[in-house]
Amino acid sequence: MIYMVMYLRLYHSRFLNKITVISLVLAIMTSGNTNVNSQDADWPVHEFRGVWIATVANIDWPSSPHLSSSQQKQELIAMFDKLEELNFNAVVFQIRTSGDALYSSHIEPWSAYLTGKQGVPPSPLYDPLAFAVTEAHNRNMQLHAWFNPFRARAGSTQRSDLAANHISHRFSSACYAYGKDLWMDPGDPGVQNFTFNVFMNVLERYDVDGIHIDDYFYPYPVGDQDFPDANTYRRYGGKMLLSDWRRDNINKLVKNISKGINARKPFVMFGISPFGIWKPGHPSHVVGFNAVNEIYADSRNWLENGWVDYFTPQLYWQIDPPAQSYTALLDWWTEQNQHKRHIYAGNFAAAIVTKSWPVTEIERQVIESRDRRSKQSLGNVFFSAKYFVQNTDRISDMFKSHIYNYPSITPEMTWLNKTWTLPTPQNVLATGTAVTWQAEDSPAIRSWALYRVYADGWLLVKVLSKNVTSVDHLIEGKYALRTVDRLGGQGEAVTFIFGGIGASVVG
Repeated sequence: MIYMVMYLRLYHSRFLNKITVISLVLAIMTSGNTNVNSQDADWPVHEFRGVWIATVANIDWPSSPHLSSSQQKQELIAMFDKLEELNFNAVVFQIRTSGDALYSSHIEPWSAYLTGKQGVPPSPLYDPLAFAVTEAHNRNMQLHAWFNPFRARAGSTQRSDLAANHISHRFSSACYAYGKDLWMDPGDPGVQNFTFNVFMNVLERYDVDGIHIDDYFYPYPVGDQDFPDANTYRRYGGKMLLSDWRRDNINKLVKNISKGINARKPFVMFGISPFGIWKPGHPSHVVGFNAVNEIYADSRNWLENGWVDYFTPQLYWQIDPPAQSYTALLDWWTEQNQHKRHIYAGNFAAAIVTKSWPVTEIERQVIESRDRRSKQSLGNVFFSAKYFVQNTDRISDMFKSHIYNYPSITPEMTWLNKTWTLPTPQNVLATGTAVTWQAEDSPAIRSWALYRVYADGWLLVKVLSKNVTSVDHLIEGKYALRTVDRLGGQGEAVTFIFGGIGASVVG
């Protein structure tokens, strides 16, 4: 049976949360017969759904430093497949654990966590970061490259078996044994410049969506042992107190990376996941570790100055204990956010094993994060991927059934400088139970978003990769197709209906 179907091209204004009609096109096609709710509501909210993939000590990937290149690829594909199934939309992928590289680099050595010996490339040769970027993007997931800036070796203070081009040899006088690890001196200008260049080298060479740093800056204290940077302080500290000088070294790194990203690729995000307590007494009843004075991470300063695009405080505590409460700390961080950057709380999924948390604690934390959306709490990042891949304590089942039971697009960062304009889907044709549309080679498009009207609003049904140009087995109803860019921005929508005539206009 032939029916007249109305097409509406729409756009979603970032200033007005309404749908505005741009043009109206009539088309005739084959369709079923149904009545569609004519009342359009706002488009669904966006949510950042991230997970850390830790490579240090082979925590998440690869599972062993002795796998073949093919086995490494298959492990990563299986991990990404699982995360896609669970409707995650971002991975934070650790590519520099300790002056090493899980990517092809001419300035730093291949990681021992990848091949068993530092400096030895994968065989057959491939580039894990390039591979991960492609696989993530094919699944409509952002990939954020995660760096550790100053740790030189984890779990050993030996240097003899480190590669000749390792940072501990390049700047040997600025590399110290501290506790069981090797650390570079953040106050040494050569170390600072080299570290900055490592970040920029990856930024320029790879199509990463974000640059990410975790909570390691100066090392966490080991007993009464002081960090041995006295000579560097005498040379470069000037009139500053030692603690102020150390904080200034970290502030400079953060600020310079922020400026460097903006100068090279202003559409790439910069995020940091600091220790979840800035310092005790903030908020008033919170006690615990003082990150400002112990690892010299003045993380509130970075948020207050707008140097980051998203902020992921590691809120690795339960909701209820008042001394370190997840919700109390999340509320405090959102109150420091005068530039209205995105807050994506860091959640300790590992605690269902390491601390015997009930898995429902993680669910409660997601709910609490969502309840603070008006305060720019727009998502979560979970440590770490393996618990979702392994479905530990059925955490994946829980997420699939009622936490991430529908897809979501990452929240758009409107302050970032886009260099593109998203096109509108062309030649959208609905026939039977399928819809097809014209392929697009625009570099602006990362994905397609397919929506359907349910009850009184749009629901995101599928996020499809750029190379997809059709969807089949659709049920009757009113749909919208939109282009999506790398930042979660969307183009004008084309709506179509299976099963009758009618479309509403919302001004």
